[in-house]
Amino acid sequence: MKITVAMRVHAYLLLLYAVFWAHASDDIRSERVQFQPGSNNAVIESSITGYEVVDYLLGARAGQTMNVSLATKHTATYFNILAPGENAEAMFNGSINENQFEGALPSSGDYKIRVYMMRSAARRNEVAPYRLEVVIAGKGDEK
Repeated sequence: MKITVAMRVHAYLLLLYAVFWAHASDDIRSERVQFQPGSNNAVIESSITGYEVVDYLLGARAGQTMNVSLATKHTATYFNILAPGENAEAMFNGSINENQFEGALPSSGDYKIRVYMMRSAARRNEVAPYRLEVVIAGKGDEK
């Protein structure tokens, strides 16, 4: 079998992709969101630097309503929401839909609220302070 230039380029791109995701996964910090007893909301104040990413884990049931908002003066900082069991494809993308989500949850389990900085700012190692507010309402499916 003859190895073509296209095959070499494809192999090189796959290698770069693997290196990028290996590096990116090292920079994801996970934190469990805790509500105070009797409360249905939490406020988190923190910051990220450069390529740092934070996954806020939040257990919820199908049918509950989740409201998430991110306030920051850093214009390249956003959040995504990943459904239970999902690690890559977001059900909500803050960079497209702005930093406000409200909706009924499709399934039960741990949701990830992933706070990140766009690559253009991350490569300059910028710092982004933020305030994340999370509200879960309703009983949802009690199965």
